[in-house]
Amino acid sequence: AWWVVSVGKQETIFTDLWYSCNSTCYPVENSHTASAAAYLQAVQATMILATILCCISFFVFILQLFKLQQGERFFFTATVQLLASVCVMIAASIYTQQKDSFHVASLREGSYGASYILAWISFPMTLISGFLYLVLRKRK
Repeated sequence: AWWVVSVGKQETIFTDLWYSCNSTCYPVENSHTASAAAYLQAVQATMILATILCCISFFVFILQLFKLQQGERFFFTATVQLLASVCVMIAASIYTQQKDSFHVASLREGSYGASYILAWISFPMTLISGFLYLVLRKRK
């Protein structure tokens, strides 16, 4: 969940980028308004793009591992990984700034969930791995 709200002692509502769930799941309520939908869709799109770019980076690395000459660097893999890092940063930043527009008033008094924290952790990790690919040379 990107957002967690405790309602009462026993009920907790978990909200991700698409659904809010307690015992049942329903779409995020403000996702249909013009301003909230644009921001929420931007977060959704950039997180999906970051995931796709990470997968592409992995497969390109495997291909380059067999195709590159000895001593060459993994520049293309690094570029794709750095783009994935930027996408994660953009998504988490937009969510941080616009989180109140995504939730109805009753769900605004909550805290960030595990997925949000993992998004911010994955940003520096993919950034570091992108820079490592820039430095990395193919060895024998």
